[in-house]
Amino acid sequence: MGKPSDLVQGTLDLLILKTISLEPKHGWAIAKRIQQISAEVLQVQQGSLYPALHRLEQQGWIKANWGETEGGRKAKFYSLTRAGRTQLEKELAQWDRLSNAINLVVETNEA
Repeated sequence: MGKPSDLVQGTLDLLILKTISLEPKHGWAIAKRIQQISAEVLQVQQGSLYPALHRLEQQGWIKANWGETEGGRKAKFYSLTRAGRTQLEKELAQWDRLSNAINLVVETNEA
């Protein structure tokens, strides 16, 4: 069986965009929220998260602003841009299409 942190290639961007769609979050909070929502199945490592955040910021889908965490530490808080909201909708539609297709293959009773 795969490691709990195994993600389908390309899903990390979707998970990040979805996680910050309601409110801005700093990196650690994004990773923690994904872990909590997935019932501890998905664990995003810093070595994957921060390059993805940087890439999403370069693409103009998210923006970062410095703020203070609940613990009083300075951190970058990431939020969606208008282009990011559009991209999230595209990613959700693509995920829906892909997951439905995979389910069709997995659930078929034919050999």
